[in-house]
Amino acid sequence: MTNQNRQSDRNAGGKRNSKKRYVTYRKASKKKSLRPPVAKESVNIAFLGGMNEIGKNMTLYEYGNDMFIVDCGLAFPNSDLPGVDLVIPDFSYVENNADKIKGLIVTHGHEDHIGGLAYLLKKVNIPIYATKLTIGLIKGKLEEHGLLNKVKLVEIKARDNITLGSFNIELIHVNHSIPDAVGLAIRCPAGVIIQTGDFKIDTTPVDGDMIDLQRFAEYAKRGVLALLSDSTNAERPGYSASEKSVGESFEMLFRKAKNKRIVVATFASNIHRVQQIVDVAQSRGRKVAVIGRSLENLVSVGTELGYLNIPEGLLIDINLIKNYPDDKLVIITTGSQGEPMSALTKMSIGEHRKVSVTPNDYVIISATPIPGNEKMVGNVVNELMKRGVDVIYEKMYEVHVSGHACQEELKLMMGLIKPKFFIPVHGEQKHLQKHALLAQSMGINTENIYIGNIGEKIQITSDEIKKIDNIPSGEVYVDGIGVGDVGNIVLNDRKHLSKDGIIIVVATIDSSSGYVISGPDIVSRGFVYVRENEALMNSARDLACRVIDECYDKKYHDWNTVKTHLRDELSKLMYEKTKRSPMILPILMEI
Repeated sequence: MTNQNRQSDRNAGGKRNSKKRYVTYRKASKKKSLRPPVAKESVNIAFLGGMNEIGKNMTLYEYGNDMFIVDCGLAFPNSDLPGVDLVIPDFSYVENNADKIKGLIVTHGHEDHIGGLAYLLKKVNIPIYATKLTIGLIKGKLEEHGLLNKVKLVEIKARDNITLGSFNIELIHVNHSIPDAVGLAIRCPAGVIIQTGDFKIDTTPVDGDMIDLQRFAEYAKRGVLALLSDSTNAERPGYSASEKSVGESFEMLFRKAKNKRIVVATFASNIHRVQQIVDVAQSRGRKVAVIGRSLENLVSVGTELGYLNIPEGLLIDINLIKNYPDDKLVIITTGSQGEPMSALTKMSIGEHRKVSVTPNDYVIISATPIPGNEKMVGNVVNELMKRGVDVIYEKMYEVHVSGHACQEELKLMMGLIKPKFFIPVHGEQKHLQKHALLAQSMGINTENIYIGNIGEKIQITSDEIKKIDNIPSGEVYVDGIGVGDVGNIVLNDRKHLSKDGIIIVVATIDSSSGYVISGPDIVSRGFVYVRENEALMNSARDLACRVIDECYDKKYHDWNTVKTHLRDELSKLMYEKTKRSPMILPILMEI
């Protein structure tokens, strides 16, 4: 055989072998296509609070049969909730899954993150994990509710790891307006999720402990499935100012106060702010007194745990302030949001039992009004000024900086972590939407951004993020010792009463004859002053008597029927005469 023939045979063989490999490959492909697709690992997140609102933050994570919770906060009621003390999340979903929940991690000690804990723990007893200061503040709340010795509290610190079922969670230090704040790196078989908690990037923090950007970056190198990030300041451009700048402003303002007594109103939880006020007071030779239950508790816990450094003899009891001249005093108080029952509000209207403000007072409101509180803060400022007080508030000077990241810090966090999916949290709809736009500007695809709502459960896999269910959720109102016993019907009645008042009709009726033995008496509260509207009251009395007689003539002896007729007829009369619709409450007694 010639070399040419041998070459031809080799070429032919090569072609035959090539065909054989190709056929074998096709057959293998058919066999693969018959196999069922491999299910992708997924993790679920349920939003119980903190979405489309400021406050009552609460998030639940779920993988398989394992669950854990992040934060359990409260919100303070607005003017639409008359008489309500607090608003907490609906815990129904947690109660229904109590056997699956391995624990609850708290990111920091603000009320909107810990305020609902005592109410939850009365229903479901689960272990609580938090940092040192946060545990200290939680203990005070649990003691008030008689739960301190019934709950497992586990103290942890930044870079600690906690295993809760299928989840392993690492705490990462962040800067905020309270010490010991942390973000979370949540690991499970579906991937890594970063939840920042409330944060800012402060390069010169008062406690010298800057946010742990290095640890966030290390997780970014491994790959982050999703980022849940604080949206509170998503509308504000630039960077949030450092807390140290407030201390410099206090130095200037304390000098400007000269011989006046200084009163500083601030958030009760801002230990760094309190420390700076104490430091400046000491340098100016002034004693410090504290007013307000929450503030007194914070100073006590902060000092005990080493987060506050107050020189011995500097802090005095509020009852001793009369023993010191004005130029030797600084009073730190609550009420920076104009809360009706706060110490500063009572001072402004002359109703505080221990402090009376005079033109020789210099008041510094070291806070920015939370959205919705602007009017209340304005009222307090006006009342103080009427009394001749010098008032420094809002942006007149740098007396407050936010504890939340502004746009450039939010973008820096996104750029550092590089998540596949992004979920803006902790904010109203306008904050969430703005944060989503920032994420788009950072190159995150629109379909990979999810704006959630309270009551939604979402699922995240390596390929998609989607809503999978609605869960029981909403608001539960705390009024006095009652929890959840004030609903929409009660609130509507309260609004009705506050708007138009009430008229009570009282009558005693002979059961055999149907005659009115006593009354009808007409009582007005919050509607009109009876002595100045005798003609209207007489008309109402005559009408009530006629309606009762007509009902008995027609043999309507059913109480509800008679009361309904009374309400209808008196409502018509009152609207015709006054164009107002008071609540009508008939009280009929039959003897």
